[in-house]
Amino acid sequence: MSETASKAPGVRENAPDPGRWKALVFIALAQLMVVLDATIVNIALPSAQQDLGISDGNRQWVVTAYALAFGGLLLFGGRISDLWGRKRAFVVGLAGFAAASALGGAATNEAMMFGARALQGAFGALLAPAALSLLAVMFTDAKERAKAFGVYGAIAGGGAAVGFILGGVLTEYLDWRWTFFVNIPFALVAAAGAYFVIREPGGSRNRSPLDIPGVVLSTLGLVSLVYGFTRAESHGWGDSVTVAMFVASAVLLIAFIATEARVKAPLLPLRVVTDRNRGGIYLSLGLAIIGMFGTFLFLTYYLQIVQGYSPIRTGFAFLPMVAGMMVGSTQIGTRLMTRVPARLLMGPGFLVAALGLALLTQMEIGSSYTSLVLPSMLLLGLGMGTAFMPAMSLATQGVEPRDAGVASAMVNTSQQVGGAIGTALLNTIAASATTAYITDHIASAAGRSQQQLVQLEGMVHGYTHAIWFAVGILVVAAVIALTFVNAGSPGGAAVAASAEGEETETEAAVPVALH
Repeated sequence: MSETASKAPGVRENAPDPGRWKALVFIALAQLMVVLDATIVNIALPSAQQDLGISDGNRQWVVTAYALAFGGLLLFGGRISDLWGRKRAFVVGLAGFAAASALGGAATNEAMMFGARALQGAFGALLAPAALSLLAVMFTDAKERAKAFGVYGAIAGGGAAVGFILGGVLTEYLDWRWTFFVNIPFALVAAAGAYFVIREPGGSRNRSPLDIPGVVLSTLGLVSLVYGFTRAESHGWGDSVTVAMFVASAVLLIAFIATEARVKAPLLPLRVVTDRNRGGIYLSLGLAIIGMFGTFLFLTYYLQIVQGYSPIRTGFAFLPMVAGMMVGSTQIGTRLMTRVPARLLMGPGFLVAALGLALLTQMEIGSSYTSLVLPSMLLLGLGMGTAFMPAMSLATQGVEPRDAGVASAMVNTSQQVGGAIGTALLNTIAASATTAYITDHIASAAGRSQQQLVQLEGMVHGYTHAIWFAVGILVVAAVIALTFVNAGSPGGAAVAASAEGEETETEAAVPVALH
């Protein structure tokens, strides 16, 4: 702590890192690659399944293996970045991600593919927390920090939609293997740039012994939780293995919390998550992701199956949402973040996104893209972009520098778990509503064409029914943000945070820089 106190103020006040804006380019590139990879493979999955002879029952593992490794190892990855140093963890994570992508692109059977996806998730869990915490410690001026996190927030929110476009283009015009190979130049450029440009502030590592019981319990607990929701989507909530996964997850995570309260050097210091602001951010962000990811899925199915869009056209149909996120994050969020309390960006942002989803509940088979889907996507993107940016930047507010990696990992964990829950929960709700609608209306359908129409109507009914739940979830996220996130404007929070006792210099130099 003393080392940080002596060095960091000098970095902040006298010599801000001259390479920080160049570093932002490489950090943003790495973040884009990780977020893209969550969706880019989805578009290529049918082609890959056919080429590699993957059964219908096993194809979900192409997505699940990545999600399990990523979600399960994030806390461990965040702690490693605190221990090794963020720059080193970032570069190693990128190099490993590139190697795993090469393995996936060269896969000759399903085992090789599943292994490559798990490795991608593991290295993603190392580099994602390192990227966020690097930004946090390199940008110490309030206005510059707002701009940097604006870019990061826009990429974190919009990258998944870009993945649909890129996945469609690569699969249609090249080959599904390029959805893996495309990561290699991304990763190598970002790693080389980071190695030569990033100068991590000294004295902020956490060299405490690694909490092995915490690593084992958190990893197994999170893997069980993510797998439980993933399995629920395909096998139902009453499936014995699904129930067993949820029970195991609850037991393991309770044991993890009990362990963290006792050990001297915990993997996740409970002070990181019990802080009112951070707890509110993690919870509201996770809920927002639940609503957003489920909607991605429905819109993709609606545009391709109901409206007959090609994969590429579907990808481009998501562009207005990406544009909305860029505007919300880099213009609205960045300009207002230093002037108004974060809750007044997050709460209204989630409500605007909820309004966008509410529009989608009016979807019908013949709905116009221009008059219905386009404005709803713009509102969804604008709201999420405005809310994501302060959420990302506030997530490590007030933490000690040695905890920055773990605090950053918690942001990614809330996103990963939220994505798994959203996809499974909303998909199950939609499927139940679709089945009920078809059962009620199929008897009155005369002829094959009428039956097909009823099935499409049932599908759209299921989507709109589930989207209403997503609207409610986003409203709850807004209420949580407005209630719990009480940090005030960055200037005021900085003064408050630095007014606490002996660690004034340290807190002003690094943790306050993290909002």
